[in-house]
Amino acid sequence: MDGMLTRIESFDAQAAERVLGRIKYLAKLQTWQNSTPQDGRIPKDDAGTSTDIRVATYPTVTGEKVVLRLFSNDDVPSLDDLQLDAEALSELRRFLSQPSGLLLLTGPAGSGKSTTIYACLKELSSVEGRHIITIEDPVERVLPGVMQTEVNEAQGLTYAKAARHLMRQDPQILVLGEIRDDESAQIAVRTAMTGHLVISTLHAGSCQGVFERLWTMVPDPFTITSAVSLVMNQRLLRRLCPSCQGEKCKECLRTGYSGRLPIIEWFRMSEEQGRSLRNGGVSDLESGSDELRRQCRKLMESAQTDSDEVARVIGG
Repeated sequence: MDGMLTRIESFDAQAAERVLGRIKYLAKLQTWQNSTPQDGRIPKDDAGTSTDIRVATYPTVTGEKVVLRLFSNDDVPSLDDLQLDAEALSELRRFLSQPSGLLLLTGPAGSGKSTTIYACLKELSSVEGRHIITIEDPVERVLPGVMQTEVNEAQGLTYAKAARHLMRQDPQILVLGEIRDDESAQIAVRTAMTGHLVISTLHAGSCQGVFERLWTMVPDPFTITSAVSLVMNQRLLRRLCPSCQGEKCKECLRTGYSGRLPIIEWFRMSEEQGRSLRNGGVSDLESGSDELRRQCRKLMESAQTDSDEVARVIGG
């Protein structure tokens, strides 16, 4: 719940085995196979839910682990709904108004990057006449007016392969769900340099970390600094439960928290920053870590979160 494992109920071993077997059967997995990971999907009609359920199993020394991934049919939030810091929101909207450039979002898994991308897509698609294509793994929400493609590596449809072919579809805006290798990084950079608006994610711990990874993927520093317009490093803080203000009640399952709030640091590429990066390398990049702490202090002062949660997410 809100990004933390929360115990809701327990089964005895026999019941747990039967529940797991039923899940694997519905997902059309090999029910007898428990020594290797498996991935499947339970159709929404079989599950009695509004969306399909993604299923992933994994063997452990104490038994088989299963994760069910649920997708929401709720309306995609707007940028204003995300409750971003005012300066971060301004930087993001400034990028979305550009005709070309590359936005890279980073942060750990579960830090809200996909939600931010969908909010950006909602804003971009509100302007008629734009040809928008996404490559995702998986497609979490279907957006009207956006051509969405789901990666299927088992059948050979990788991020890079999809991107190579989709460029022939003449998009104006391309969302590449994740930069995973050298080829997809070079495609994203090259596409941004040829008059397209590109949004993608790259796993790193900071804005500086994004450039450290790009430096190893794209051999030409000038290409990187010419293509990248904005880098954003995102985290999510749990919000204090409005019913008990952190005192742990039934409403928040006695965790003290309910819902989450984003904090973001960003790096805007300028001509001066580009020259500095090309001449001195990533070590000369201005740090934005103080920005995360500034936003944390602001949220604590308004009693929206507390110091324990800040320490958990960004350290003491």
